[in-house]
Amino acid sequence: MDGNGRWAKARHLPRTIGHQRGRRAVRRLIEFASRAQIPVLTLFAFSSENWSRPTDEVEALMGLFVYALERDMDELVAHDVRIRFIGDRKPLSARIQTLMHEAERRTESSDGLNLLIAISYGGQWDILNAAKNLAAATMDGQLRLDGDPDIWRAAFEAQLSTAPCPPVDLFIRTGGEQRISNFLLWQLAYAELYFTDCLWPAFDRAHFLDALQWYAARQRRFGGLSE
Repeated sequence: MDGNGRWAKARHLPRTIGHQRGRRAVRRLIEFASRAQIPVLTLFAFSSENWSRPTDEVEALMGLFVYALERDMDELVAHDVRIRFIGDRKPLSARIQTLMHEAERRTESSDGLNLLIAISYGGQWDILNAAKNLAAATMDGQLRLDGDPDIWRAAFEAQLSTAPCPPVDLFIRTGGEQRISNFLLWQLAYAELYFTDCLWPAFDRAHFLDALQWYAARQRRFGGLSE
């Protein structure tokens, strides 16, 4: 969800206003994805690298995150959205961690849209964390180094923060940049990559439909040949 700051700058507004408008775009997208019966939606809210941004901007983003959790939870529950957070929670404040835990608890029985929010997340962190857990399982004798590769793959994917969700089908990046930026590196192995110049606060239902129609026209061969 890229382009909040640039959207604000183009309008001579503070970057924090761009992030606030970005939150509105998040709400639009969640509502549309839920109505369209999309099973899983993952939003990259704050990366592990974003901690290096200016302190005042980080604090504003965390404040906006708290505001959204406190204000929007009832609506998510009413729309049967199940929310889960992925990423390294240790750098987050105790208040945010408590709100995250409460959001997950309140929606754990929902059977509509699975909404994954990546906060303090990095794809390399995810892979290293999964590898560390597999190493521990090997040392405990739960896995054998000469075991079936398919079993190892399944065991590895079970340790990723997105488990048990399936691999990503469609990756959308707004804001004109054409890179993955350390997002869901393993899960994106065969995803279709869609890049748009639209800045995130302006991303609406029409832009999302454009991305879905583009995806629908793709031939997904997964390394094989088309018929």
